[in-house]
Amino acid sequence: MTRDRHRDQVRQLVESKGFQNFIISVIVFNAVTLALETSSSILAAYGGVLHALDYSALAIFVLELLAKFYVYRRNFFRDSWNMFDLLVVGIALVPAAGPFAVLRALRVLRVLRLISVVPSMRKVVSGLLAAVPGMASIAALLGLIVFVAGVMSTKMFSTVSPENFGDLGTSLFTLFQVMTGEAWPDIAKDVMEQVPMAWIFFVVYILVSSFAVLNLFIAVVVSAMEDQLRDDLLEEEAKQTEQQAVANAEILAELRALRAEVAALRPHP
Repeated sequence: MTRDRHRDQVRQLVESKGFQNFIISVIVFNAVTLALETSSSILAAYGGVLHALDYSALAIFVLELLAKFYVYRRNFFRDSWNMFDLLVVGIALVPAAGPFAVLRALRVLRVLRLISVVPSMRKVVSGLLAAVPGMASIAALLGLIVFVAGVMSTKMFSTVSPENFGDLGTSLFTLFQVMTGEAWPDIAKDVMEQVPMAWIFFVVYILVSSFAVLNLFIAVVVSAMEDQLRDDLLEEEAKQTEQQAVANAEILAELRALRAEVAALRPHP
């Protein structure tokens, strides 16, 4: 009983709003210290203090994970956000010396813990992950369009502009550059000096790849986030309904008890 009571106390602490705000503050503070370490002058003057603050933040993160594991036990590993936090903090615990020196740069990944701590960020990421299947289909469609356009442009413009369309690989890279809107007028102008009607190809390609297909990505993400928001609302309504049912049951039980007491106080004939 004592252990269960202690676990409940730790659970209340871990799930409290104040504790979450404290962790957010530590993450932001740790991000500031990591940013200051990128300055050679500041690092030379205050390197020891910054390293001590960094280790202190890491110790707080480790204690937080241990507290969650103590509270949730096996259920700790069923939450994907807990696994994300465990991975990010685990990377920081790897000794950054010798062949692992490159892992020192990965300490900044701890800042990403804001995603798992802030509920609004979790909803955004969940929406993006839910949109992955639809985005994969659109990416495949976009790849098909770029491939077809790459073959066409190589056959039509390889002799006119070999630096941009000399072979399929070069054409695909050029078309990717055109799709992003980077310097495409110069590329089109260079081709149109030899092929005046080439503007038709570039206009159609940009309309299809940039304005049509890329906007589909936005539509899929927005739709997935709307579904995520709808699910959250339904879950919240279910919780409120359950809480209301419990409250109604308690009220009915009290009314029955009061009725029984009143009946007991009535004089018998």
